[in-house]
Amino acid sequence: MEEAVPRNAPARILVGNTFPLSLVRRRAVIQPAGLAELQARAAAGSVSFWGHPSTLAAASAFAGFDLAPRRERPALRLSAELLPELDGAVFSECWILSPDFTPGFRPAPSEEVPPERITGWQILRLTFPDEP
Repeated sequence: MEEAVPRNAPARILVGNTFPLSLVRRRAVIQPAGLAELQARAAAGSVSFWGHPSTLAAASAFAGFDLAPRRERPALRLSAELLPELDGAVFSECWILSPDFTPGFRPAPSEEVPPERITGWQILRLTFPDEP
């Protein structure tokens, strides 16, 4: 179970390598974002649901903070408010980091991705606003 966060504290964010669109059951906004913005938001705390061990080290190095989840391949679920939930903690903001690979390269399942195959990173901020 996640630790309680004081009401006036900035909300922690959820960080992963993908987000299952099957969990979008309410209004969601996806926007490209920059590394500095991710790092600033993660400074208030982050929880990882990173699912691909082959890119974890490179992603953590790029992000500038550890993206290792508490357990291997944690699965998200929906809260009563239709927000992503992990280990009892509910999130209204999720950040997705996905690698750009060299043209034509697609790793096989469970393949360790060599760092030289990663040419950059895409950062997306997924939010679930209260307004319709």
